[in-house]
Amino acid sequence: MVRIESHNESVREGYIRNGGKEVKLLTSALKAFQSNKGIVMTQRKHLDDFLRGRIIGRLECGRTQLEISEEVGIAQIVISRLWQRFQDDGNVSRCYSTGRPRVTTPNEDRYLVVTAKTNRRITASDLSRQLSSATGTTVSRQTVCRRLGHIGLYARRPVRCVPLTATHCGLRLTWSREHRVPGTRYHQENIIERHRYGGAGWLVWGGIILDSRTDLHVQSVTMTGHIYREFILEQHVRLFRGAMDAEFLFMDDNTRSHRANIVDECPQSEDITRMDWPAYSPDLNPIEHVWDMLGRRIAARQPPPTILPDFRRALFDESGVIFPKIRLII
Repeated sequence: MVRIESHNESVREGYIRNGGKEVKLLTSALKAFQSNKGIVMTQRKHLDDFLRGRIIGRLECGRTQLEISEEVGIAQIVISRLWQRFQDDGNVSRCYSTGRPRVTTPNEDRYLVVTAKTNRRITASDLSRQLSSATGTTVSRQTVCRRLGHIGLYARRPVRCVPLTATHCGLRLTWSREHRVPGTRYHQENIIERHRYGGAGWLVWGGIILDSRTDLHVQSVTMTGHIYREFILEQHVRLFRGAMDAEFLFMDDNTRSHRANIVDECPQSEDITRMDWPAYSPDLNPIEHVWDMLGRRIAARQPPPTILPDFRRALFDESGVIFPKIRLII
């Protein structure tokens, strides 16, 4: 085994380990090192039969293993094992070994690739099950990932963007051709459309107290100070305050529509005490647990509501189930 003490042109000596002893490196090896800036051993998995024959022929001619190692660029230990095997059985050919066979055939590999390109959002586990049902070959998720990785297909997150019309797509394409290098990131099959502000929906308001609640208020327009005073404070909170005792304390958050001047006048005129709520403080209102439960129940409905009228009915249906259990929820 060759060991060079340093790797620069100032090297003057190295060592060869032979039989447990270290002797100084030969002058020919030093010259090769100084001319090549180091001794580079070529890494090969297997030697072909022609090269094996050349090595054995040189050894039979009296050449040393070190000289042959430097000439052919193979580690001396490899040459030593080859020579030992030749002396034992007179054969230097590599023994036949199939290794572990591939679990998939080339046709099955192409099937995985075509399926993955057809459905860009299919998972490796789904591909494994689909291959098993189509061909009867069972492979793991990791095997599917390796097969796809050989051609450059890897798991990626889809790009989220606002819904685009044909005109929008055309204008963006024209701009991108002038300013961006073409790629696959913004291809339609790699995009999940999402409204920037969540799309259409309902604004829901409700009030709770232990063992009691207000009616659920649902509207489709944006909440303003005028709407909050007219439809929430006067129609719900004022009546709720009249049914309670003098210790009634109203708690809401610092949304801009809740703190408008026209809104501040209403609690004062109706003798409604409001809880102080510091700016930029966390929302600790217990009703958040109710909204969370309401959202989970609506999302779990089968089939889920897809149009606004169905969503509105689902809100009232699920609130009728949740509100009687307010004490348990909060």
